[in-house]
Amino acid sequence: MDKSMQKYLDKAEVLIEALPYIQRFNRKVIVVKYGGSAMVDEVLKEQVIQDVTLLKLVGFKPIIVHGGGKEISRWVGKVGMEPSFVNGLRVTDEATMELAEMVLGKVNKELVQLVQGLGVRAIGISGKDGGLLKVRKKYADGEDIGFVGDVKEVNAEILYDLLEKDFLPIVCPVGLDDKFYTYNINADDAACAIARAMHAEKLAFLTDIEGVYKDPKDPETLISELRVSEAHKLMEEGYIGGGMLPKLNNCIEAIENGVSRVHILDGRIPHCLLLEIFTNQGIGTAILDDGGEMYSGK
Repeated sequence: MDKSMQKYLDKAEVLIEALPYIQRFNRKVIVVKYGGSAMVDEVLKEQVIQDVTLLKLVGFKPIIVHGGGKEISRWVGKVGMEPSFVNGLRVTDEATMELAEMVLGKVNKELVQLVQGLGVRAIGISGKDGGLLKVRKKYADGEDIGFVGDVKEVNAEILYDLLEKDFLPIVCPVGLDDKFYTYNINADDAACAIARAMHAEKLAFLTDIEGVYKDPKDPETLISELRVSEAHKLMEEGYIGGGMLPKLNNCIEAIENGVSRVHILDGRIPHCLLLEIFTNQGIGTAILDDGGEMYSGK
């Protein structure tokens, strides 16, 4: 058999491998938290949007929740302000909140434009719209960090309505408190709250790391599948630290609240979302509850 024919057969094999996953997740809600380098690099950005659009076209019900931290920091610097963080959370005074909302709105509509360009109808929505994300003030170890919110309620009906009408919702992580003040929401927190409220089949975090390591200094210790009890043990034994700690806590909380599977993926890998969802081995780290199936059912 010549090489060109083999190339086409290899492509067919890939499609066949994807088939059981397409069947399994057809009409299921998948929440994609989109952030990190994949938002800054234009090529990666297009690839992520291609991935999510493909998921939509093969019958999944994706929802994108995006961040914009790097872009916000860039604009904060542009206007001569100094970005400040406590425990990884941006200290957000009134001026920073105004800037953050402006930047997140711009990012939101750019993503809508990219999805629309691929022939799928997208709607960008802020957590303010229709009371989608209701928040309470969030503190960092008891410290007041300004207009940073914890999601206390999600009006999932809005997202169900958009999915029902065949739109791809793209959510900007800004919300209102009981007095209708505007709050910035950590995009990981917003994605988890939405995944829980929507009883999502999957929640995927696109990050700037390959996944969860037992030893962050040793790439050989990447964990491809992690049960919730094992994740608790790793944290208790001090293996997990830095920015991964709140992310893993978010993942566990999502699983314990009905999300079937959570994935931590390296958004710098082209088409990482498709590789994780449609291949037997996958990439990154999949987190599942203690009774969940291993590789065979991803």
